[in-house]
Amino acid sequence: MRIAVLSAGSGWHVRDLQRAAASLGHQAVAVDFRRVTAGLAVAADSLAHFDAVLVRTMPPGSLEQVVFRMDVLHRLQARGVAVLNPPAAVETCVDKYLAGARLEAAGLRVPPTVVCQHADAALEAFTALGGDVVVKPLFGSEGRGMVRLTDPETAWRVFRTLERLQSVLYVQQFIRHSGWDLRLFVLGGRVLAAMRRHARGGWRTNVAQGGTAEAVWPTVGQQELALRAAAAAGAPLAGVDLLPGPAGEWYVLEVNAVPGWRALAPVVGVDVAAAVIGFLAGDYRTR
Repeated sequence: MRIAVLSAGSGWHVRDLQRAAASLGHQAVAVDFRRVTAGLAVAADSLAHFDAVLVRTMPPGSLEQVVFRMDVLHRLQARGVAVLNPPAAVETCVDKYLAGARLEAAGLRVPPTVVCQHADAALEAFTALGGDVVVKPLFGSEGRGMVRLTDPETAWRVFRTLERLQSVLYVQQFIRHSGWDLRLFVLGGRVLAAMRRHARGGWRTNVAQGGTAEAVWPTVGQQELALRAAAAAGAPLAGVDLLPGPAGEWYVLEVNAVPGWRALAPVVGVDVAAAVIGFLAGDYRTR
């Protein structure tokens, strides 16, 4: 089986997938998402000779470029090619507002959030949300671009800057917690592995931002939350982040449709890449 790994290069995850694919008798080929071509009434599809496609990234690009990439994935899926994650899930999870709306509609607890386009509306949200908020990029991962604001003057300056940059202002109430959260790795309707991520000298728990990780096995209730969140996003493959609130309640912070496992795999002792390839080559293709 030939698998196209859509990426922006040949980083660690691509190499790990290639290793796992070879060990299972398959071939995983790194394909730069920015170089993908497609044709109409002419044979120009650069992904035509692959049996399955694994989405490892959505590189930055213009609106036209991103829409075209999603169109390619939708067309492949319509032709019966296995695409993991499916394009609808990628579209949902890459957009924090849409993902949060899907989670809320599914009855899951999400942090109170206001999404707007003007600094004055964001400042009103800052006050309404208790004067302690996290501002996040609408599109983004690994904790990049997030800032916590507790001072009205600083908040105004940040909001004005983002407005001038024509950014959407995603303003989320800061949930007071004990400095850790859970990342559950969901694959094919089950939790494959999980880790507890601890913040190091701050509030961000992302390992990419300096957090540390330890293996845990989540409770039945935590697993249920993660599976419901992944299903709400339509993502067979998902990294679901759960945060314990001050009263013991659990918030769903994020569903990542392109989850990494570089920190997770050695902590939990699971060959995540092999599980992903096996699912794509076997279970997923028969659904």
